[in-house]
Amino acid sequence: MDHLYYFDGDEKMISWIIQDGETKFEQTRDHAEIYLDKISKEQSKYIALHIGIFWAIGKFIIKNGDVVKIMLDLKSMYEHLTGKKQDHDHFIESRINFIKQIIEQRNLQVQFEIIEPSQNIATRLLSS
Repeated sequence: MDHLYYFDGDEKMISWIIQDGETKFEQTRDHAEIYLDKISKEQSKYIALHIGIFWAIGKFIIKNGDVVKIMLDLKSMYEHLTGKKQDHDHFIESRINFIKQIIEQRNLQVQFEIIEPSQNIATRLLSS
């Protein structure tokens, strides 16, 4: 199955939306106390990407071998996740490793697509 995965995060919460041809799943979570008001927006987005994919696998929304098109609204994330640039932030590097591990373990066919921030439909969940 093919999925579109939108996600966002700020200093207080994370959100994600997963769409396929028939359904749409929307989720928000408050940051764990250890992250609350202590991480950057970019770090928060990596948490949202990691937790949301993990959640979707646990809920059997994303299954082994599925195609997941990850919609990225930060050029830096696109460059880091596609291997075009390395990040020197240890927090981000560890999240990238976790994300790559999940992708490999579940044999996901991942495609990264850069979008404008205004196209990120998960952003509206942060202000709900």
